[in-house]
Parts: sequence; C-alpha cells; structure tokens
Amino acid sequence: MIEQPQTVDKPDLLDNLGRIRPALIVALLALGIAGWQWWDSNNRIHQLQTELGQRLAASNNVEQESRVLSKQAIESTRELSVKLGEIQGKLADSQNQQLALEALYQDLARSRDEWTLADIEQIVLSASQQLQLAGNAKAALIALRSAETRLERLNKPQFAALQHAINDDILRLQEVPQIDTVGIAQRLDALIADVDDLPIASEHEIPVAQPRSQRPQTTGTANRFGREILQELKGLVQVRRMDTPDTALLAPTQVYFLRQNLKLRLLTARIALLAHDEVSYKSDLLDAQNWVKRYFNGSDARVARALISLGKLANSPVSIQLPSLSESLAALQASRIGRKH
Repeated sequence: MIEQPQTVDKPDLLDNLGRIRPALIVALLALGIAGWQWWDSNNRIHQLQTELGQRLAASNNVEQESRVLSKQAIESTRELSVKLGEIQGKLADSQNQQLALEALYQDLARSRDEWTLADIEQIVLSASQQLQLAGNAKAALIALRSAETRLERLNKPQFAALQHAINDDILRLQEVPQIDTVGIAQRLDALIADVDDLPIASEHEIPVAQPRSQRPQTTGTANRFGREILQELKGLVQVRRMDTPDTALLAPTQVYFLRQNLKLRLLTARIALLAHDEVSYKSDLLDAQNWVKRYFNGSDARVARALISLGKLANSPVSIQLPSLSESLAALQASRIGRKH
C-alpha cells in the first residue's frame, strides 16, 4: 500500500522556524566570534612570528656581534697574556737585577768597611812606630785623631769598641808632657855651625908693632941697626899668660880634627835627642862642654855663649815615659777577627 505523504500544517512550520532562527543566530554569532578569534589569533600569531623573526634576527646580529666581540676579547686576552708574560719576565729580570745590586752593594759596603779598617790599621801602626822608634808623641796623636775622624765618618756600630779604644789612647797621649825636640835640634844645629868660628885657647894674635917715635938721630949707624934687630927679635918671641897650665898646644891638623870631633859629638847628641836617649844625649853634651872648656878660649864671647848653651841643653829633659797603643791594636785585631766570622 502506498502511503500518502503526511502534510504538515503551516503554523507548525512557522513555530519550528521561529525556534530555529535564534539558534541559527546564536550559531552564526558563535561562528563569527570563532572566525574573529581565529583571525585575531592568526593575526597575533603572525605578529608574534614577525616579532619573533625580528627578535631572532636581532639575536643573530647580537650573536654575531658577540662572536666578534668574543673573538676580539680572545685576541685581546692573548695579547694581554703575551704582554703579561713579557711584564712578568721583565719583573723577574728587574727582581734579579735588584737582588744582584743589593748583593753588589753589600759587597761594596763590606769592601769599603774592610778598606777603611785596613787604612785605620795602617794609621795606628804608624802611630805606634812613631812612639816606639822616634818617641814622637805629637805625630802619634795626629795619626790617632785622623783614625778617629774616619771612624766617626763611617758611623758603624761594629766599630764602636775600636773607636772607644782609640779615644782612650788619644786621651793618654794628650797627658804626655811635650818636649821641644825641634827647638833643641835647632840649637844643636846652631852650635855645630859655630864650631869653626870658636877660637882655640893655644892660638894668639901677634900684636901690631907700635910705630917708633921719631927721635933725633944722634947715634950712629951701628946703634940704629942694633935697635932694629932687637925690635924684630921682640916680635918673634911673645910671652902670654895661660889661665889653665895644662892647655895643650895644638898643631893646625890637630885643631881641624878637634873641631870635627866636637861637631861629631854634637851630631850624636842630636841623634840621641831624636831617639829620646837621654843618657847618650847628656853624655855627648858633657863631653862637648869639657872639650870647649879645655881647648877653646874661654875669654872669648862666642865661646862663653857656646858654654852657656851647652849647659842649658844638657839640663833639658829629652826622655819621657810614652804610653803604648796596645789597646787600639787589640781592638783592631778583634774587629778583624769579628768580620771574618
């Protein structure tokens, strides 16, 4: 059987359409909203992609710049490393040079101290020789003062004991009485120079003949000739009073050797003066004084002055007790031993 199509009523269709239209509108709105959202999402995604691309491009540029900077930094680091190595090498060389200079300075300072100590030792030894051989306290005092001045300039604590010892010896030498060795030697030299001018006691001067008075020639030729002969004989023979009866008559050669021996006595007295040998000094002067009294004319002013000078010189002290420089020499020896250790 054929069924007949069912017919729908128009009111019912309208009702259905009325119901479908709001749903359709809502669906269309939802679809529009979904499309707008899709478009907006695509737009945002596109913007994000663009921004991301820009950022990626910027990051690539930054990365390239970073690589360039990193490369430059690496190269700079290498250069700095090389320069640092050079600086370290120069610093090491400078330190080695400084150490070498310090060692050289210490050696020079040590050598300077040793040279100064050797010079001071020579000065002190020279002063000791002046005292022992010549007895010249003044020269020894000058030498010790020179050594003290050098030690003061050096100003080293290790030489304090030596400086103290030298100062003590200087004080001892300053207390020694001074002898006018130079003045006594000059007076002896003057006596030696005057020996040749001193008259010998046995020598005499022939008086000048007095002119004869003019008398009237009342006698003959024979009487006049006899008087002339008698006058000539009186000139040949002369009688003179001698103060000392034992004065010897000396020949010219003996007079020469007498003067030379007297000079020799005065010279040996001068040598004894320089050696501060008071016994020999006084012995020679007493012998010279006795010879002058015995063989020379005591009435002559020159002989009298020579005797007075010989007496004063014989009474002059020429020997003194001189201190030794043992303290300074011992301090020098101790300083030398201490520097070796």
